[in-house]
Amino acid sequence: MPMSPYMRALRAKVGPDILLQPGVTAVIVNATGQVLLQRRSDNGEWGLPGGIMEPGEEPAETLVREIREETALEVVPERIVGVYSGPEFIVRYPNGDEAAILSVTFFCRPVAGEARVNDDESLEIRYFAPDALPAMPPRHRMRIEDALRNDPRARFH
Repeated sequence: MPMSPYMRALRAKVGPDILLQPGVTAVIVNATGQVLLQRRSDNGEWGLPGGIMEPGEEPAETLVREIREETALEVVPERIVGVYSGPEFIVRYPNGDEAAILSVTFFCRPVAGEARVNDDESLEIRYFAPDALPAMPPRHRMRIEDALRNDPRARFH
């Protein structure tokens, strides 16, 4: 997966040690109620698309950029599902880098484009019915379930 110049410079100083990384995640639901997932190229797992914020970006701006880059979709973030962090959001990448992710997760509606693999971060981009989701890490399934509850209150986990 390509690393931003900002993250590359930070990693050059810190190495693979754990970094707190603020990020965003999208639960994209189409008109038929299906949820968009990506199968990641770095580990082959299914999960929600999203990414790490760059200095100076607002969360919703990061989300729209990341989704366009990864899926070729234009989305409208409609509400914040929740803010998530904790032990299950600590990840180790195949190159050995570790990150503690703080994820602002948004419920989104696609408004333009056709979902497809649009960069080298994904092996597959596909919509799934909520009752037919593939195996994925629990942190992704939890956010999908929270988003589909349609509770206007954000969850803090």
